Amino acid sequence: MENTLFIIFDVFNFGLLVFLWGFTIKQYKTLPQTIPVHFDFDGKADGFGSKKYSFLMPVFATAFYVLFAFVVREPESANYPVKITAENKEAQFLIMEIFIRWLYILIVMIFLNSLDYMFRYAFDENVKPRVPLAMAILSVIGSLIVTFIFTGIFK
Repeated sequence: MENTLFIIFDVFNFGLLVFLWGFTIKQYKTLPQTIPVHFDFDGKADGFGSKKYSFLMPVFATAFYVLFAFVVREPESANYPVKITAENKEAQFLIMEIFIRWLYILIVMIFLNSLDYMFRYAFDENVKPRVPLAMAILSVIGSLIVTFIFTGIFK
């Protein structure tokens, strides 16, 4: 069961990465030469750059994918909030492996949302992000809290 869940996570995460690259490549052709690359807290663009910057998020997502793949393959390399003992090792490694895979989904979804907003904003300054950045950040923080609770329960 555990391996099946991890395979589903891994296939889904790789699919998200491929989708992010495909989305970027497809939209790249239609982008103007200058696009917004940074936004203030109100969602207004305050930094602009070449449309080549649109590949920055897929590159970061790929780097995270490689890093997270290493961490889940080598669970001893991760930093844990509790001391790892022979009794809690399996539970802590399982929690970490699930959390890392879930965190990657959240990160790529944030990247996709930001990229979509950046592309739409390049053509219309009045658009809004599909998911507010505050909601995305809260989802990461909420996931951390849940992970710490489970880590504490199984320490």
